[in-house]
Amino acid sequence: MGRHGAVTFKGSPLTLVGDEVKVGAPAPEFDLTSFGPGGMEHIHKADLLGKPTIISVVPSLDTPVCQVQTRTFNRELAGLGDRSNALTVSLDLPFAMNRFCGAEDIKAMRNGSDYMDRAFGRGWGVLIDELKILARAVFVLDAQGVVRHAEVVKEVASEPDYAAALAALRKLTG
Repeated sequence: MGRHGAVTFKGSPLTLVGDEVKVGAPAPEFDLTSFGPGGMEHIHKADLLGKPTIISVVPSLDTPVCQVQTRTFNRELAGLGDRSNALTVSLDLPFAMNRFCGAEDIKAMRNGSDYMDRAFGRGWGVLIDELKILARAVFVLDAQGVVRHAEVVKEVASEPDYAAALAALRKLTG
């Protein structure tokens, strides 16, 4: 069952698969794939517990708005040091995500790919049914994994509200 019209792409209404993630609810589980120094690695919700976390969801790091979103969060999060977790999620292959982050000197954010089964997209309600890519979204979790900020950007081609997401994260990091 989808949520038709939940987002648009260049004005055309699209359908998001899965339920909307709500503030105050426990974050859904996930299993993402990353390519790190040790090869292929998995990232789960349990890996993020213990620190506040920002999850930046993008359709593809091969598009300009997604690149701006990732660079902006990376720059803003650098000042928080190790007081928080930061994760970029897309359907890009882990190798492509790793290449982009290396080329752009993205150090404050880990990257996780949902390419295996799109379970993150369905579980977090951000899989665009018609395009089979993830919608643009930002989530902030507290150290216990409870959602404290959730934004699914209405127009996929638009940038998220960076200030609101960062304010939510900073409130949790003290």
